[in-house]
Amino acid sequence: MRGTLVLEQTASCHVEVTSASRGPVRELRLKRNTRAVSYIRLSASNGTARGVRACVRVHGDELPLVAVAHNVSMSKWCRLCVVLIAFIPLFTHAATIKIEIEGLEDELRDAARSSLDLQKFAQRDDTTPTQIRRLFDRADEQIQEALQPYGYYDARVESDLQRGETQNEFVARFTVELGEPVVVRESNLRIEGAARTEPEVLQVLDVFEPKVGQPLNHAAYEDSKEQVSAQLRALGYFDSELLTHRVEVVKSANSAAIDLQWQSNQRYRFGEVNFSDSQFPDEFLRRYIPWKEGDYYSSEQLLMLQQRLVDADYFSTVAVQPDLENAGEDTVPIEAIALPAKRTVYTAGAYVSTDSGPGVRVGIDRRWLNKRGHKVGGEIAYSQRLEEYSAYYRIPKPGERNRNYNFGIGYRDEETDTTRSRMARLAASEVLDEWHGYTRTLGLQYLNGDFEVAEQKHSTNLLFAEAMLTRRRADDLMFPTRGLSILYGLRFGAEALLSDTSFAQLRAEAKWIRPAGDSGRFIARAAVGAMAVDNFDALPPELRFFAGGDRSVRGFDYQAIGETNAEGGVIGGEYLTIASAEYEHYFVENWGAAVFVDAGDAYSSDFDANVGAGIGLRWRSPVGLLRIDVAVPVVSDLEHGLRLHLLIGPDL
Repeated sequence: MRGTLVLEQTASCHVEVTSASRGPVRELRLKRNTRAVSYIRLSASNGTARGVRACVRVHGDELPLVAVAHNVSMSKWCRLCVVLIAFIPLFTHAATIKIEIEGLEDELRDAARSSLDLQKFAQRDDTTPTQIRRLFDRADEQIQEALQPYGYYDARVESDLQRGETQNEFVARFTVELGEPVVVRESNLRIEGAARTEPEVLQVLDVFEPKVGQPLNHAAYEDSKEQVSAQLRALGYFDSELLTHRVEVVKSANSAAIDLQWQSNQRYRFGEVNFSDSQFPDEFLRRYIPWKEGDYYSSEQLLMLQQRLVDADYFSTVAVQPDLENAGEDTVPIEAIALPAKRTVYTAGAYVSTDSGPGVRVGIDRRWLNKRGHKVGGEIAYSQRLEEYSAYYRIPKPGERNRNYNFGIGYRDEETDTTRSRMARLAASEVLDEWHGYTRTLGLQYLNGDFEVAEQKHSTNLLFAEAMLTRRRADDLMFPTRGLSILYGLRFGAEALLSDTSFAQLRAEAKWIRPAGDSGRFIARAAVGAMAVDNFDALPPELRFFAGGDRSVRGFDYQAIGETNAEGGVIGGEYLTIASAEYEHYFVENWGAAVFVDAGDAYSSDFDANVGAGIGLRWRSPVGLLRIDVAVPVVSDLEHGLRLHLLIGPDL
């Protein structure tokens, strides 16, 4: 007879079986599957089975099992299958394992540990001592294999398995001696075909790693190999092939030779661009394409089209990619998916700054008015010291040189400790997105209004031209660890052209951010300015140079630094010089502290440095970086005292 016993829990056990049948027990076998279920099979070759009795010994305890069999006649060569059902559960204690690896550090230690099957079973609650011993026997070989991708082919491992404080606790110790790494002695990298002269491909080959003389690192090798293939695809060599890829390792000499050869085949050209259905006709969208049909394919040009569509602010989703399935003999069509964004956007928010005081801002933007993509919008800002109303109308002119024509109107009422200004403004400008790496703005502005400086009241009419170059680069716009912003500005007006005075003004600003250690940032900031003016008193405060405040020289009130009149009132200056250095350290992900020193002056004759220093608190809030700074004047002839500076918003 043959019987099957199913146990609900894996156990290390001994099985004894007796049978009511006359024939001897022919087969006794114990199996375990991945579900931790044990099967006991009993077999006999007698002719009749009337019943089976079995017992299972678990760690010395004998547990009876009950089974029932029907009377079944069997020939000499037939067998009877009887199902034995265990009604008594089996309980065992799982073994635990602690793994210690010596002789390795950081990445190598992590790689060795993660390669161990022993480590994987250490997290389970059903591991038996037998399994631990079996997995331990394979551990030395697994560690050696894990170190080979890092160039260590001759590593030696000494291992020891001991019991811990209890019977079911084990400690596995491994001591690793790395030996000498395998070093690349020869590297033969070749590109066959038209791509062999492409500068971008040659540049990737030049930085290929591992280089001759470096340890053979498999991960670096695979990454570099993929970068070459990716660069070929990025230039339109979609049919490129890796013909030879061989790494020969001579363990006895600890040396390796790399042999790679690519065949670039033909380079594809841009075919037709197919836009998805959107709110604009294809003729309008095609103006954003930076290439001409028939030009050689370039992923850089593809990304430029995608970025232009994103920057246009018409679409919620933009995706541009080559349609390789429908590629022709030497051309590839382009698919551009552009899903419409919400047409009208309403904004509202509160802001805070010690320069202008707490305030609120509301706005509305109509992303497109017509099929030509015209935009219109307006904003109202109201705070303790500032009241401003503005509206704009924008006409986009997409093309090879993407640009916008902007028209604006506004009114600004601002008050500081030394000035008060009420100015109406008309403006018109042309903005060119890409001009030698900068965004270029050319425009005209007209100002009309009244202002008061150091208790002296004036009114003015000024028409002036303005040119500005700006550049902004950052790895993260909300919280950059590497970033740079640059601004160059030029303004000039003539008394003969609707202005109360003639003037010319130059200014430059820069901010530089770099990481400092694993949890810090270093921020440097500078600003300079100079002007020539016939009648300085005719210039409103916004066209004069002042220093002091949250974004200028901390430790001093907003616009508190400048040339003074006979009564001692601050009237601003014709020149500006500001420099700042700051270090931030983040103790946790979103919270940190800062130390800083600022210096500068706004003057018309002699430069007189005003230096402020202090400490601050930083919080990476959901709406931007919150800066709370406390600073004092260190070097200055002005009034000394502790000042609080509060500012929220992006760094660049």
